[in-house]
Amino acid sequence: MKADWQPLRAEFRTWRSEGLTLPFWWRDDDAVVPTPELDQLSALSAATEVPVHLAIIPKQATQALADVLDVRFVPIVHGWDHVSHSLHGVKNAEFGAGRQLEAVEDDLRNAIGRMQALFGSRLAPMFVPPWNRMDTAFMPTLAELGYDAVSAYNPRKRAFSVAGVAQINTHLDPIFWRGTRGLVEPEVLVAQVVALLKDRRAGVTDNHEPLGYLTHHLVHDADIWEFSSEFLKEICDGPVQLYRHDQRGEL
Repeated sequence: MKADWQPLRAEFRTWRSEGLTLPFWWRDDDAVVPTPELDQLSALSAATEVPVHLAIIPKQATQALADVLDVRFVPIVHGWDHVSHSLHGVKNAEFGAGRQLEAVEDDLRNAIGRMQALFGSRLAPMFVPPWNRMDTAFMPTLAELGYDAVSAYNPRKRAFSVAGVAQINTHLDPIFWRGTRGLVEPEVLVAQVVALLKDRRAGVTDNHEPLGYLTHHLVHDADIWEFSSEFLKEICDGPVQLYRHDQRGEL
């Protein structure tokens, strides 16, 4: 599935003419152990020179995973056990409304503790709630426990969720989750990213927030891998500044 990148290239020409720069980052979710798919993710990162913020499920994560991750990966915290506690009929969430604060505190403390034990100073203390959902009532607990950022989906409404916890979301997901679970039609994805860029250029959304590409390496098919490779190369041909949360700037 080849994409027509001309609309994105045209938008980037406008960005250059206006002297604009796009901060950009890449997040990939659900890692727990080394796999061939993780190797493929690493190879794509190396080929495109874009670091991967790897959202790791702490309770399930292994020492073997910590041992194989190199400098291309930025370990971040993906929930605790990636288990939904939502009531029947309510959208999945591990940290959604209705959970007792004490239970949430325990999970968040265990999560960052486990990740610090595995990754030490390599850990970037960003929290990624499973299913990109988290009750705002729990945000102060993130700050209290040492998390410095939270990442969900869609353009942020404010730079900080609470004092000390930056909101750094993702914005483009190539997987058709509610349908084939394969690749969204490439022309749809290109149109989506162009719309995101136009909103930033117009000041409708915050261009200080890094534009986030969200992947899930464990469930990619060949089309998703191919699109991701093309997309990352096209983005990096634009007026882009790569962001990585452990360095707060370019790779």
